[in-house]
This record gives sequence, structure tokens and C-alpha cells, in this order.
Amino acid sequence: MFPLSPQPACADVGTMRAWALWALTLHCGLSLAVLPAKPENISCNFYYKKNFTCTWSPEKEANRTWYTVWRTYLNGRASDICTTSSENGTWCSFLSPKSPITPPDNYTIQVEARNEGGAVVSDLTHWYLNAVVRIEPPTIISVQPVWGINRTLQIRWKRPVLAPVSSDLKYLLRYRTVNSARWMEVSFEEKWNGSQTYNLVGLQPFAEYVVALRCMPKGSQFWSGWSLEKRGTTEEAPLGLDLWRVLGPVQEDGRRPATLLWKKARGTPALEQTLGYHVRYFPENNANLTETLNTTRQQLELLLDGRAYQVSVVSYNSWGQCPAATLRIPAVGERASRCIEAVQTRLTQDQLVVAWQSSAPDVDTWMVEWFPDLDAEPSALCWELVSGARNWTIQQDALTPFWCYNISVYPMLRDRVGEPSSVQAYVKEGVPSAGPVTKVEDIGVKGVTVTWKEIPKTQRNGFISNYTVFYQAEDGKAFSKTVNASTLRSDLGSLTRMTSYTVQVMASTSAGGANGTRINFKTLSMSVLEICVTASLVGGGLLALTILTAAFGLKRPNKLRRLCCPDVPNPAESSIAMWRGDDLKSVLTLNTDASVSSEEDRILKPGAAPRDLVDKLVVNFENFLDEVPTGAPGKGQESVPGGEENEYVTSPYRPYWAPGDSPVGPAQRLCPGRPEGSGPAAGQQLPRSAPGPGPGQAGEEGPQTLYLKNSVTTREFLVSANPPDQTKREI
Repeated sequence: MFPLSPQPACADVGTMRAWALWALTLHCGLSLAVLPAKPENISCNFYYKKNFTCTWSPEKEANRTWYTVWRTYLNGRASDICTTSSENGTWCSFLSPKSPITPPDNYTIQVEARNEGGAVVSDLTHWYLNAVVRIEPPTIISVQPVWGINRTLQIRWKRPVLAPVSSDLKYLLRYRTVNSARWMEVSFEEKWNGSQTYNLVGLQPFAEYVVALRCMPKGSQFWSGWSLEKRGTTEEAPLGLDLWRVLGPVQEDGRRPATLLWKKARGTPALEQTLGYHVRYFPENNANLTETLNTTRQQLELLLDGRAYQVSVVSYNSWGQCPAATLRIPAVGERASRCIEAVQTRLTQDQLVVAWQSSAPDVDTWMVEWFPDLDAEPSALCWELVSGARNWTIQQDALTPFWCYNISVYPMLRDRVGEPSSVQAYVKEGVPSAGPVTKVEDIGVKGVTVTWKEIPKTQRNGFISNYTVFYQAEDGKAFSKTVNASTLRSDLGSLTRMTSYTVQVMASTSAGGANGTRINFKTLSMSVLEICVTASLVGGGLLALTILTAAFGLKRPNKLRRLCCPDVPNPAESSIAMWRGDDLKSVLTLNTDASVSSEEDRILKPGAAPRDLVDKLVVNFENFLDEVPTGAPGKGQESVPGGEENEYVTSPYRPYWAPGDSPVGPAQRLCPGRPEGSGPAAGQQLPRSAPGPGPGQAGEEGPQTLYLKNSVTTREFLVSANPPDQTKREI
């Protein structure tokens, strides 16, 4: 045997290594490729008699991708495909007649995306051809005015050639004046065998309009494109009128004032000067009662009964008469139809825009009425007729800033006026000119009610958004409370008892706020409840005390009488005048000692008086007067008027009175039988006598009122069996 050569073996190993490296590289390259994105958002359109086109997303891929669209039709009995690549876009069309398109039919569409990394299939989608059909736009043939009908254009068009023959079409017509950039739209339907004409009404007379039209089959989801624009001009009409009315309240006799207003229609060209107006009105159900009036003014006052009336106004000049403007005045109590759902206002750069929504599609004419909302008498009413739109604009310069305007919109269906819808608006708001007038009510211990009046309309300068109540205790912290604009009172609580407060109310608008009057008040120290409870307790106590006193009086009547009405001794029955010699001296000595002692010692005990003291007090005062010698008046004597000459009686005791005391002597007080007014006190006062020693009393102390001290210290009360008449003894 011959040994094998190593050369061929080495060559085989190298070859194997090369193949292994190439296979590894190929495997790694395939594994690094990215799968395409799954096709989503598939949308298909059926362009009638042209193609069936589908689109999907994503629109771009990182790597080159091939797409295959699988279509199943004829209720699943047939299928075909459409292929494209990412370089051509993410859409594909089945062209007719190469690929049969069979409406009405249901298609099933699925899209497959494939690249070097693999393939991804979308979800199945289903399409009903009549729902996704698109047709070409119609072709407008002419736009011309309708002779004899004011403010109307007739649009005539040609039905799209590539449209289902037996299918009804829906149309959308848009129009605008040549000088306007705002389009207005109106939609309608046309039968497959219709005339392909439409009358556009409510336009401005002698104005040029631009119109365009588009359509779609009934049941489809897609409009066609817009047709080419076409222009037309409305007919030039004689001077037209807009007619309006303002109804007053019903009077007691059932009549109602009605003011007719008219003016040249908006957009009407100015013609020769108007010579006058013919006004005709009659009850709605009786044209034989027609009344005709001629006037050169643009308003007329009528007094109508409660029936409905038809009114017409015609203007005339040298060229003839314009068409009559007619209006119906409803009967008293008749309810108007309501079709306006909401009215809104907004401000643009230089205009006030009023827009409204209506639930009646057949109403296309509206009357807008506006006037300032002031506290004084209503100013002149402004009004304007709007046709073919559901909005109205006015320049802000035509309205007064800081004034509130009432704006009302009336629907008008031919000559009938519906129920209005109103809104208020400001073209410019500011801070209120004055704040609210404030006052406080129901002041309590810890609370108070603050009320205020609305600011007059001429001073609000805007919509009041809220009210803020500021209140502050004296040298205390300030507080505030905000309420909405419809509230005109606020209750303040958690106040301090017997504290002074200051309160003020601020009214705010979007531009700012204004403070009202500042007032002060003070909380109460006691509430009404507390006062009632205190009064009840005090009253109950007094009632209980009264009941106890009455019970005590019934049980011990004598003691109660002594406590309430004590017996007072009668000085006229005193026997002091009969005292002589030692008895008088002993009494004087007793009284002198009592005056020196303390207040408690001055009260004599019943046992300290002589036994015969009471007997000596009971004397006949007339005997004392008879024994008194007569002499000239002097010290220690009393003047007794009794005749032509004054006689003086020497009194055993003459009291001393200080300046300002009544100069009435004891002799006068001790004369029970002397008539009233006969003493010196009745006509003149006795001359004041200085204290001095009387007869037989030289060098002794001044006299004192002994009988009073005697009666008080002895505490003995003498009741006369026949008391004298006290009324005759008063001095």
C-alpha cells in the first residue's frame, strides 16, 4: 500500500471552512432582516364605473416592501389580486373593465406585506359598494334670475355621467356674493328623473352671486368634488319695503295699540324719491272691512280690536308701485309658534355677532330687534330683516359703549311672526359708575343681615358677575364674602358681642368692581331670647314675692299693716303745753342727754320714761292758751292773729330753725281749732327769731322740739277715739 498524500486533505478542509463561513454569513443576514409593518387603517372607495381603490398605512417602509391586495367578490365565489410596491405608494386599484366591478356587491379585502424578512397579513375588511361609491361632480349649466320673483336665482345643472342611473342624488349648494368671502350652504335631494333645477330665494336684489354644487348617491358616505363655480345676478326690482310692528298692551275696552314700521329693504338700490305709502288693513276673516290710509311717514299708529289682522304697505313714486309688504298681526291671546332654540352673542374685532339655532328648517327669514335697556322710557326701536342666514352682525360703532342692549330674534314664516328669543349684550364693559346702596337688618348678638339694592342700569356699565361683602370689626381683621349676581342679601355670622363693625358691598363686572356705601353697626349685648328669659325670671320672682306677701298678709294681717302703714302720733294731742317746772326740766335734761349719746343710745327704752309721762301728754291745749299772758312780741313768743291788733303768746318752748327752714312755730302746729289760713304762714312769714333765753330760761340752751322726741323715744302711739279732721289741719 502507498501512504496517502496530505495535500488533498488540507484542500478539503479549507473548502469546508469556506462553505461554513458563507453559510453562517447568509444565515446571519437572513436573521437580521426586519419584518414589514402590518397594514392597518384600510379604506376603500368605489369610483363609479372607473375603479375600486384601497389605501392603507403605514405609508413608508424602511426596506422595500411588496404588497398584495386579495379581493373576494360575488359573495365569495370569485377572487383576484392587485399588487404594488412601497415605491409606488400604499394603494392599489382594481381597474374596470379589466377587473370586473359588480355593484351592488359585498367585497372582502385583505392586504399582505412582504419583504426579505418575511410576510405580514392584515385583518379582513368588508365593503358594501353602494356605501363607498363616489361619483363625479355635477356640471352647472346656468345661474339666472327668475323674472317676476324678487331676490331669487335659478340654478340649472347636468347630472354626472358616471353616476348610478336609477339612484337618487343628494346635493349641497353653496353661494356667496362676489364681494364676500363667507359661503352659505343649502342641501336638498333630487330624484334620478328630476329637472335638475333649484331656486335659491331670499337673496339681495340686483346683486351678483357665485354658486357651486356637489352631490353623492343616496346611501353613500362620500361627497363628490365641487363643481366649477358659476355666477348670476338677481333681478333689479322696484323699491322694496321691510315691514314690522310693535304691539302695545291690551286696554280695558279690549282694544290694542299697534305701531306699524317700515323702511327700504336692505340692499335695495336707491331709486327716485318716494312720494308716499298706501296702508291697507282688515280683519283676517273679513276682507270686506278693509281700511286704507295714505301717509308720507314711515310709521303709523293703529288701534285694533282683539281679532287677527292682515296689514300691507305699498310705496309709490313716479315709476309706479313696489310689491306690497305684508304682515299678520295675531289675535289677542294667540300663542305664537316657537322654533328658536338658543340665541348667542359674541364680539369680533369690530362687530357684534348674534347667532341662533332653529328647529324649523323651513323658516329662512328672521326679524332682529334691538334697543337699549335703560331705567328711563324706552328709546327708539331698531330692527332689521335677515334672510337666508341664522346670524346677524352690526358694527360696534353703531352701539353705545357701556350700555346694555336687549336683542330679540323673531322667526317669520311668510307673513306670520313666531315667538321671539331674546338675549342681552354689551359691546364694551367697564367698571360700575357707583356701588350698591347698603343697609343692615336683623342685628343680633353674633350675626347680622346685610342687604343692598341693585345698581341702576345706566350705572352698571356691564354685566354684574358677583357681589363681595367686606366687613371689619373696630381695630380688627377684615373679612369678605362673595355671592352671585342674583343675590341681594348676605347673612354674616360668627361676629363678636357688643362690637362695632364696618360693612361695605362691592359690585364687580368683567372690567372691575366698585364699592358701595360704607355703614357702621354694633352687635347687641343680649339677644331677644336672652331678654325674654331674663324678663321671665324677674317677672316670675316678683310674682312669687307678691304671692308670698299676700299669703303672709292673710296669715298675720295686723303685723303686715304695721309694717306697711305704721301709726303716726298726732302732735296736736300732745300734753307738752301742760308741763310745768320740774317736769319740763326733767324732760329737757332727758332730751339733752339723749342728743349727746350715740345713735343707738338716743333711742329710749320704754322703761326709762316717767310713769306719768303719758298722762301728762294728754291735756287740753285750750287751757294752755288761756293761761298764757299777753305781752309785746319778742324773743321766744309766737304771734297769734285774732283781732285788729296782734297779740303774742309766750311759748314755753320756741324751736330754732336754720336758714331756709319753714318759719312755722309750734304754737301754730298745736292749734287744732284754728281755721286754715288764719296763721302767719297763710299771709306772711313770721320774722325769724334768733335762739335766745325765754322768760325764766336765761342762760340755758336753746329750745328743742320736745314733743317729737318724746313721741319717738317712748314708741308709744296714742290713738284718739275721735280723731280730728286732718284735711282742715293741713298747713
